[in-house]
Amino acid sequence: MQVDWPRFCEVINNAKNIILTSHIRPDCDALGSCLGMAGILQALGKKTRIVCGQEVPPNLKFIDPKNQILCIGKDIQAEDLADADLHMILDTSAWIQLGDMADVIRNSSYKKIIFDHHQGEDDIDAELFKNTTAEAVGRMVVEAAQHLNVELTPEISTPVFAALATDTGWFRFGSVKEVTFDAASALLKGGASPPEIYGALYERETVGRVRLRGTVLARIETELDGRLAHTYILPDDYEKTGAQPTDTEDLINLALEIEGTRFAVIMVGQVDGGYKISFRSRCDSHANVVAQEFGGGGHKAAAGAFIESNDVEAVRDQVLTHVRKVLSAEFSS
Repeated sequence: MQVDWPRFCEVINNAKNIILTSHIRPDCDALGSCLGMAGILQALGKKTRIVCGQEVPPNLKFIDPKNQILCIGKDIQAEDLADADLHMILDTSAWIQLGDMADVIRNSSYKKIIFDHHQGEDDIDAELFKNTTAEAVGRMVVEAAQHLNVELTPEISTPVFAALATDTGWFRFGSVKEVTFDAASALLKGGASPPEIYGALYERETVGRVRLRGTVLARIETELDGRLAHTYILPDDYEKTGAQPTDTEDLINLALEIEGTRFAVIMVGQVDGGYKISFRSRCDSHANVVAQEFGGGGHKAAAGAFIESNDVEAVRDQVLTHVRKVLSAEFSS
């Protein structure tokens, strides 16, 4: 699926008051794309508000120095959004990922569009602008600026570069293409500083996150001749290590660093209940297909799901039994 850019520009040009929303448990692609798109829309003279179902995680607050991203029910109320004429949902097409914004969207009468790169979508009453071959929504934001004839500025380019870089593993994932570097080049020209962004993301570790990383490493197990690596985090690990729940971001990649790993799984216990499951694939067993078994989704190389259970052993058994079955079928063929 590719974006119909003339139609997208028509929708944007006809709107005056636009709300932007992305998914809960947000990453840089979600937040950076919202901020970049907001900058583009503001350059066109649009009234723009970013309202999400959760607050910005502490480790990602650097991406929003002006505190533009509002949390529904805390910073702004649903009735305050009634004056909008367009609602743009970025980096998700699933109701469950919208958190408390889902009811706001369901109960609203204004036009809705989805701007996303994930395969599949729920029955959200929205016009779709999707590119399922795009490596990040951040790249699509760069293209939106080009089609809307908006010049990239440092305020737009910085969060969007963070979106593009993180969703491609700093340009090392198989999703990277020539157009990825074209977008990165445009963002550099627009004023993004990779050293500053990388430093803000990865060079201000807390003792708690380092200890949590050690816990994750100590629990890694490998199976299927090393092709499968998996680990987990318990809800009380945060208190024990002094880490924050947001410190789990990217820890699954530690399993991928093991030579021979083709598929990785991490099961992350949530403080408020349940387990978030992340999958990473370097083989023909696509992560998004595996995630669909548990009601999740994502991409071939990276996907996620959520299981409403607090029994870690039951969760591990449920997830790993299915993953073993899928991988065994692939590697035995």
